[in-house]
Amino acid sequence: MLVLGVETSCDETGLALARDGVLAAEVLASQTDMHAVFGGVVPEIASREHLRMLPILLQQLLGQAGCGAADIDAVAVARGPGLLGSLLVGMSFAKGLALAHRARLIGVNHLHAHLLAPGLEADIRYPALGLLVSGGHTHLYRMGSPTDFQLLGRTLDDAAGEAFDKVAKLLNFPYPGGRYLDELAQGVDPDTKMFPRAYIHNDSLDFSFSGLKTAVAEYLDRRPHLSLPVMPSADALRQTGARALSAHPEELALVCASFNWAVAATLRLKVERALDREKGLKGLVVAGGVAANSLVRQTMTRLALERGLSLHLPGLRLCTDNAAMIAHAGWLALRAGYSHGLDLESIPRGRAVPLDWVRTSPDTVR
Repeated sequence: MLVLGVETSCDETGLALARDGVLAAEVLASQTDMHAVFGGVVPEIASREHLRMLPILLQQLLGQAGCGAADIDAVAVARGPGLLGSLLVGMSFAKGLALAHRARLIGVNHLHAHLLAPGLEADIRYPALGLLVSGGHTHLYRMGSPTDFQLLGRTLDDAAGEAFDKVAKLLNFPYPGGRYLDELAQGVDPDTKMFPRAYIHNDSLDFSFSGLKTAVAEYLDRRPHLSLPVMPSADALRQTGARALSAHPEELALVCASFNWAVAATLRLKVERALDREKGLKGLVVAGGVAANSLVRQTMTRLALERGLSLHLPGLRLCTDNAAMIAHAGWLALRAGYSHGLDLESIPRGRAVPLDWVRTSPDTVR
């Protein structure tokens, strides 16, 4: 079965083809530089850029894969959560293709797709605990199978990735800035007393990083010399490195390392709490943009080893938004006999994505 994945949840326009669960081809158009001018994603610009790029990317993808649109058996589309305008562009594109070529349609929960992404590189051991750490969400799931997700804990306000980007903005780094904090923290021992671990003095599995973000903001208000005087371009940072642009690199690196530690330590505590409560788990899945953070990866690697769990960490290219994970998640749902009709709806951030797919008989799966 050849499945086309369509990803337009935010500011990345992605298309991918997966044949029987194996990635066959992938194309991606990033809008990062476009939105960096504004310090964050502008929804209207994102939507228009998706609309412009999707037809271009489809031709590139089909040429790369050596096939035609008529060869596509099913279209998997990210239906949410995300920016509603961006989602609607991808949804309309997916429905048009499915209708024109009589392909099956499957809507994919963008969050679940992140957690299934490591399955493109190695089989996930179920049941597993899934930790999703992204710019908009920090969630914990019990994953019983590729189509069985039980939400255990969720973001109450600021997600971990949002805290990274907002702290980076306070330091005058360009959007998205989390990567620069991670770079500055490399090789530096953190001060574990500098910043609090967020929302841990309870028995909850939920997350709240607003308090940590506020603590860092107050700390930096008293030390304005740590912020870069002029926001550098991403190109300048790639060429020189973040540390070379600071007048106080050692002090700035300590702040970044200590903030990095506070986030990773909070995630570890909540994951340990979930592992103590959920029985029979065999795997630990860590996914989303913040799963690219070096300390988070190290922390979860150690934890999985201590607990005797199989660790499933996606490669760095699969941590950020991509269409490969949408195609893969769609194929898994289709293989299990699920699909959607053309009445499929997009779900914006803030609303739960419903499990409203239809179960079909196995003989309808091509």
